[in-house]
Amino acid sequence: MVSSNDYVVWFREIDKDDIPLVGGKGANLGEMVKAGFPVPNGFIVTAPAYFYVLDHNDLRPKIKSILTGLNVQDTTALHQASQRVKKLITNAEVPPDLADAMIKHYRSLDKHDSAPLVAVRSSATAEDLPGASFAGQQATFLNVKGAANVVDAIREAWASLFEPRAIFYRAEKGFDHFKVGIAIPVQNMVQSDVSGVMFTVDPVTQDKRTLIIEAIWGLGEMIVQGAVTPDRYIVEKKTYKILKKYIVKQQIELVKKHGKDVEARVPLNKQKAQKLSDDQIGKLAKIGEAIHHHYFFPQDIEWGVDRDEIYILQTRPITTLGEKELSITDEATGRAIAKSLKLILKGDPASPGIASGKVRIIHSAREIGKILKGEVLVTEMTTPDFVPAMRKVTAIVTDKGGQTSHAAIVSRELGITCVVGTGKATDTLKTGQQITVNGKTGEVFNGVLSPRKVTTPSVPRGEVRLVTQRSTATKVYVNLGEPDLAADIASRNVDGVGLLRAEFMVAQIGIHPKKMIHDGKKQQFINKLADGLEVFCRAFQGKPVVYRATDFKTNEYRNLPGGTHYEPQEQNPMLGYRGAFRYISDETVFDLELEAIKKVRNKAGHKNLWLMIPFVHTVKELAEVKRIVASRGLFRSATFKFWMMVEIPSNVILLDEFIDVGIDGISVGTNDLTMLILGIDRDNEEVASQFDERNPAVMWALEKIIKTANKRRITSSVCGQAPSQYPEFTQKLVEWGITSVSVSPDAIEQTRETVYQAELRLVRR
Repeated sequence: MVSSNDYVVWFREIDKDDIPLVGGKGANLGEMVKAGFPVPNGFIVTAPAYFYVLDHNDLRPKIKSILTGLNVQDTTALHQASQRVKKLITNAEVPPDLADAMIKHYRSLDKHDSAPLVAVRSSATAEDLPGASFAGQQATFLNVKGAANVVDAIREAWASLFEPRAIFYRAEKGFDHFKVGIAIPVQNMVQSDVSGVMFTVDPVTQDKRTLIIEAIWGLGEMIVQGAVTPDRYIVEKKTYKILKKYIVKQQIELVKKHGKDVEARVPLNKQKAQKLSDDQIGKLAKIGEAIHHHYFFPQDIEWGVDRDEIYILQTRPITTLGEKELSITDEATGRAIAKSLKLILKGDPASPGIASGKVRIIHSAREIGKILKGEVLVTEMTTPDFVPAMRKVTAIVTDKGGQTSHAAIVSRELGITCVVGTGKATDTLKTGQQITVNGKTGEVFNGVLSPRKVTTPSVPRGEVRLVTQRSTATKVYVNLGEPDLAADIASRNVDGVGLLRAEFMVAQIGIHPKKMIHDGKKQQFINKLADGLEVFCRAFQGKPVVYRATDFKTNEYRNLPGGTHYEPQEQNPMLGYRGAFRYISDETVFDLELEAIKKVRNKAGHKNLWLMIPFVHTVKELAEVKRIVASRGLFRSATFKFWMMVEIPSNVILLDEFIDVGIDGISVGTNDLTMLILGIDRDNEEVASQFDERNPAVMWALEKIIKTANKRRITSSVCGQAPSQYPEFTQKLVEWGITSVSVSPDAIEQTRETVYQAELRLVRR
């Protein structure tokens, strides 16, 4: 048993009763060593040592002063406070007696080497306890060598107790900042040939009869980060029989080279190979089951294999059991449809669901009055002026477009089944024809499935619907445009509107704004737009509503009544007269928007309405738009934030200069940014297969954007389709430090869970 006067202790001196002094992770390491499990040797700098350093440097009142009154919902203020506190700690003097004890233990770790490579981890005193799955994000440092470097790494680990996410979670859970300490395990480094995690109960199905092992080549950080997909082995605990093996190709691994962790290419002969032998899987499973029995609770275990020796690096309870419930899916219906009906078209799945109805072929927005409620809209492609009709239909099928096209985005927002990019729907289908559309598979079938052929599927294991209200440091916003949906969406676990599209409301007004000005109906346009904005602001009261100013392309504006008189014909409207340049060239319509914003903010009193400027080519354009906004009486303040969309490569390259103009935040439009970086028309189904926001060039740009925003202390967000579609994409955004993601309504809960799990992985590093 360790006393509060012990500042540095060996693993072998610790057990589970020492959690208040060494944290859950530290106590588990000591407990496992005493129980005889294969844990690399190490010592712990205890939580009292951390408090000793605070008091030696008189840091408590200084930290308290910084954190008192901090609004953790204010991302900028949170990050600024974090930086100030961490600087105090990393610059603090380590008392000589404590420094001597740390160095003495380090040099005694390995009898063959007085300066061994070590891993410096962290163990918060409120971390990894049932009911409190994590208290914050703390640091891990691998391959640290030399006494001075170890002391510096320990100091950095102490400071990481005040990472923004750590401060946020303590505030959310009501933990006193000074009642949560941090202990630092320092452990001989295992140079893993293979590493991974093991769950002694399946964390998804919660099947207590099986044990799950995930394995990758190289050091384990890549599996924690989600950077590579691991092998997955399912083992029956009673017999240790391997029930299933999922072998995944791995091309990169993390290895130690010249004293540093570097990414290396996995040799070709290993890339498709099984990471662990069957014998190793069995041995590891037995160790995992023994640890489970030792703690009498399901465990999440990190392990490594170094020169055929298995090591347990840490264990913690699985704290998420019992938080999920199963839901019924459309899979059985889909199978019945595929079996009974003739497949006539195949496109890209754009919005999930299965729907049937009569076809209504529409060749232009001028024909939308023909659409009847319950029909299936079939068209070449949709534009914002299709929205009133889209709300009537049961499904949408288009010739053109990909998963980021207008039809796809709006369908997901409205919850309508949609298939895009079929290439020939308007030629193949006939108005009045009965069809069935499967938005999950991208298939269109002739006819309607008889109800007697559809059987209610049994609840599938492993498919889950999240029912807990997760709280995350990274905000989860929603992309919206339909006022009718505002109240319903606002009631869900969402932090605000990250992208409020103007185009939907303008389309519902139904007349080109310049024609309304010409007809003397300027105030009518302002009032109608303000009414729509107010619906969102009222529904999301107390949460930000980020209004993106109109970003109609000329071909879309032309379809509004009166539009042909005011809009030029362009060969490529996507790269034409739109966004910021339009506002500068002709301020009249932009003026109407600004007046509507002022009416909502000043007369209706909704101060949660902010403004975001899309498609800004140059720094000069942004400065001019900002001047126009200010000249109309809208000034940046604590309640009025001025954002810019980042969707053009010039925005990425010159981001610092754009920020210098004076903005509060940026939101990345991944749809346009991907298109312009890769040179791919996202609405062209001929090249749609090449459009991928996960392309390394796009990911490089995103990392640069987020890290620049963090350095400049402005908000960063993403509002394209990618976060809604690719969980691994969102995981990387969180890892880089993005402050929010904005997704379509159908993806709110899944994205919240993805963010939660990504933050949890950061905590466990």
